[in-house]
Amino acid sequence: MNTLQSFGTKSTKHVKKEDILYKGLKKYFGFDTFKGNQEAIMKSILSGRDTFVLMPTGGGKSLCYQLPALLSEGTAIVISPLIALMKNQVDLLRNYHEEDNVAHYLNSSLTKTEIEEVKNDIINSKTKLLYVAPESLTKQENIDFLQSVKISFYAVDEAHCISEWGHDFRPEYRRIRPIINEIGVRPVIALTATATPKVQHDIQKTLGMMNAAVFKSSFNRPNLYYEIRPKTDKIDSEIIKYILSQKNKSGIVYCLSRKKVNDFAEILQANGIKALPYHAGLDAATRSAHQDAFLMEEVQVIVATIAFGMGIDKPDIRYVIHYDIPKSLEGYYQETGRAGRDGGEGNCIAFYARKDLQKLKRFMQGKPVAEQEIGEQLLLETAAYAETSICRRKMLLHYFGEEYNKPNCGNCDNCLNPKIKVEAKELLITVLEAIEALKEKQKTEYVINFLLGNETAEIETYGHNELEEFGSGADEEESTWQSVIRQALLDNYIKKDIENYGILKITKKGKDFLKKPVSFKITKEEEEEIEEELDLDSADIMASSGGSSGAVDPVLFAMMKDLRKKMAKKLNVPPYVIFQPATLEAMATTYPITLEELQNMPGVGPGKAKRYGKEFIELIKKHVEENEIERPEDLRVKTVANKSKLKVSIVQAIDRKVALDDLAESKGMDFEDMLSEVEAIIYAGTKINIDYFLNEIMDPDTIEEIYSYFKQAETDDLEMAVENLPDFTETEIRLVRIKFFSDMAN
Repeated sequence: MNTLQSFGTKSTKHVKKEDILYKGLKKYFGFDTFKGNQEAIMKSILSGRDTFVLMPTGGGKSLCYQLPALLSEGTAIVISPLIALMKNQVDLLRNYHEEDNVAHYLNSSLTKTEIEEVKNDIINSKTKLLYVAPESLTKQENIDFLQSVKISFYAVDEAHCISEWGHDFRPEYRRIRPIINEIGVRPVIALTATATPKVQHDIQKTLGMMNAAVFKSSFNRPNLYYEIRPKTDKIDSEIIKYILSQKNKSGIVYCLSRKKVNDFAEILQANGIKALPYHAGLDAATRSAHQDAFLMEEVQVIVATIAFGMGIDKPDIRYVIHYDIPKSLEGYYQETGRAGRDGGEGNCIAFYARKDLQKLKRFMQGKPVAEQEIGEQLLLETAAYAETSICRRKMLLHYFGEEYNKPNCGNCDNCLNPKIKVEAKELLITVLEAIEALKEKQKTEYVINFLLGNETAEIETYGHNELEEFGSGADEEESTWQSVIRQALLDNYIKKDIENYGILKITKKGKDFLKKPVSFKITKEEEEEIEEELDLDSADIMASSGGSSGAVDPVLFAMMKDLRKKMAKKLNVPPYVIFQPATLEAMATTYPITLEELQNMPGVGPGKAKRYGKEFIELIKKHVEENEIERPEDLRVKTVANKSKLKVSIVQAIDRKVALDDLAESKGMDFEDMLSEVEAIIYAGTKINIDYFLNEIMDPDTIEEIYSYFKQAETDDLEMAVENLPDFTETEIRLVRIKFFSDMAN
């Protein structure tokens, strides 16, 4: 939301004409009234007091220091983390003011000549706001220059970057206070759109402003709709269908990796959606051009890493989609906060799979132990939010220290589809007694292990397995105890210690409850189906879709499975070798009736389509005609033609017998990602020969045993293979599976 959109339109009663703030607001920004705490915040900083501002995205945060700077003598130093953000803010201010030199930024993107021009404008008292990155602030030449300048105050924007517990920690931010002391002490205003009580305390302590005036605005954005969807192998088509349903509305799709950003932006483009990528790996000019194209509505969608969006003043972003679950709830809240900043529609949809958390944990390996512990705690909070059946708004606001007392927010997936609530008074008593027995010194995960009677190394070390309460909750599932603890936190029976993040403490309300228990209800989590109890066909579907068949046409799906079984028997190969379950599911959803259309299905390339496709195409065509089915051609996901370049180069390298680990390194890929690319190649029907590599790294008996397993197995599911082949590594199994599939299917 730009600053102009941060205000209402009603006149303020009893305002004197000479009031400097209102005159300035009208003169520079053209409005008569302030929004929320803006006026009180400005009075605080203008009176010379340190000021801490906690205001959600879209609340008009920037104006809280912009107007006081314009009204003060001297130059305000605004410390900001991103060049793109500085440029955006400076451009806006110049639009409001008659002179361009009213605001400048000082960072690595400027030439020496441009830097001299900026300094001259400051010396000549023309510049009211100077935006600097923390890295620029610490340069001795800039410190020397600023010591000679009259500074009105310091504004630390995106102040959560100071805290190691924040989602966007920047070590340079922790040096801000010593630099301020060196340049010259003036009032400080710190502003952030996302901070838990722990992060807030950390910011104030690090900036030396424990006595600051604190202004907190509500974190509730009633217009935002929150939803978590299971992440399956159909995620690309699901997102594409959603974006196509939004017509020409603007949206952001966040991905964790740069590679995924580039790939998915190309997939959207191939499906007729105007989309561009944005990440730190692009050069500054490209990033700026892509950002401007989005702001100017030349493109509908930006696919981005978290590098995009901080301070972006676009009020009408209608949806924010998380392709990958974020690393923290702070990150999630800030990124979703970019939707609906004008108060209009804002849909926030995140895709979640537990395996993504494992991937994020792996990213943390090699970092300092303390940083890993913090990262894991933040991930646990994110997982709890994603997996809960409680009102998402209530849980999100509670995380930021704000209580939401309505029983149903009416604008999240859990409230629109409420689950059954059950009495859990006795379970809460058990939890509180366990926390008490553990002297209120343990985190959620530890408490749950203690309740379940899991003799972990840590529990044995402390001797807690000898306590009477150990195993007192063994009759219940882990998910039940997670639900009890989540609800107890929301209802204030327990709390997490601010200085020892994650440690559970019993509140006064909790102690009173132990003396005199009252009704306490939790949401009944839906029971997950156990794959082992299903027949083989159902397990096949489960493996491909992450839970249940997403096929639109179950009759066609069953017919194609019968055809696949007949062909498999005739060719003497397992059925999955012909087409994977996910491929059949896609075919039963989009009804391909030509070989070209079949090649757009996941796991089908020209070779496989030609080899096996004819009979399936005839079956689908007949089914469509007999049942007068209207095919959803407009929703068919198209693949990206130029993605084949990488695959061609891999096939060529394998033909030249390049070792796969060397090949991965030459392509800048992890070995696991390289195997995924090779798997995609053979599943699409291309025959390759990696015997040269297998014979180099594995003995013949190992290859033969794994190969024999796949020859008799009903599915090529990797988890099942790992379970049935305990003597071999997952990598060995994947490599032999590639050989088997290429030999048998292609």
